[in-house]
Amino acid sequence: MSENILELFRPIKNLIFDVDGVLATEHLLVTEEGHLLRQMNSKDGFALKTALDKGYTIIIITGGASMGVAKRLWGLGIEQVHYGIHNKQSKYNELQQQFNLKKEETLYMGDDMVDFEVMQLVGLPCCPANAVSEIQQISKYISPFNGGYGCVRDVIEKVLKLNNQWY
Repeated sequence: MSENILELFRPIKNLIFDVDGVLATEHLLVTEEGHLLRQMNSKDGFALKTALDKGYTIIIITGGASMGVAKRLWGLGIEQVHYGIHNKQSKYNELQQQFNLKKEETLYMGDDMVDFEVMQLVGLPCCPANAVSEIQQISKYISPFNGGYGCVRDVIEKVLKLNNQWY
């Protein structure tokens, strides 16, 4: 990774993530009752909690409506968990105003077309290795890790290490 790309991580103070395909794998298990089960990475959770403890803003914007996912994220201390959101750009605009999110200080990690518009509004659009090609094309950083397999930890570590806040 070039030094110029790495420098894009330094000013980041706001980290926004999608869930399905980013914090969770792209696979959904469907129970007989119709519940959708997701698989998340504990190392991503550790990184999220660490960033929160260091004062970073963590926001989740997802189209999914899993109460289990919301409870997991709330359990990490993330208060801004927005689920069942079908217009992510509108929700981002609302949050941008509410928290005065500056473009150059904001990272968004998404993996599919529903994230496309929001990713064009932030300073550091990122995606996991297995994101769709259109998302990869607009991303300034593509993690070598797939969604649900450490891509979130990857970007959080970069931000914290560049700011001497990782262990």
